[in-house]
Amino acid sequence: MYSEQIQNRDNYSKLERTVCINILNFKYLKNDKYHNAYRLKEITSNEELTDLQEIHFIELPKFNEIGNKEYIENVEEMDALEKWLEFLVEPESNTVRQLELSNEEIKLAKSELYRLSMDSKEREQYNMREKAIYDRISALENAETKGKLEGRLEGKLESKLEVVRESLSQGLEISLISKITSLSEEEILKIKKIFRIC
Repeated sequence: MYSEQIQNRDNYSKLERTVCINILNFKYLKNDKYHNAYRLKEITSNEELTDLQEIHFIELPKFNEIGNKEYIENVEEMDALEKWLEFLVEPESNTVRQLELSNEEIKLAKSELYRLSMDSKEREQYNMREKAIYDRISALENAETKGKLEGRLEGKLESKLEVVRESLSQGLEISLISKITSLSEEEILKIKKIFRIC
């Protein structure tokens, strides 16, 4: 990760922070915490070398034992990590169903998990349904836009028609009306005939 961040002879101060997250489905560390974070330190002085590198271990069995049981009744008190771990441990749980109501990311992740767990035929049908929904939304948006445009054009046309009728009634020359409205003289003569304006 670091080798991609800097080029030959670049200064190390250009390095971006890197966080490695290990989600384990077994117990690995000898403490009771389900989430442990480590940084590089000097062994004897305990001086931190840098904060640019962190290694996190999240042990799901420990989360199952101590982490999630107290939060099942009160999802509002769960932090973001606990919500995601609950989703990873049991995506069909009542807690996750509650979380879906208020957390759009978890709702999307569950939908994607559902999509990925389908066989190829089900996935194809799902994708076709999604495409049909998006196509329908797009068609409705296009129809709305077209309707607004047609309404504006109709309004402009009515306005020009009124100018032509009024100008003809006042006895203005057809060539002058054509310049004012940018309609052709033939169009103005048709309007004159339709409305029987002398």
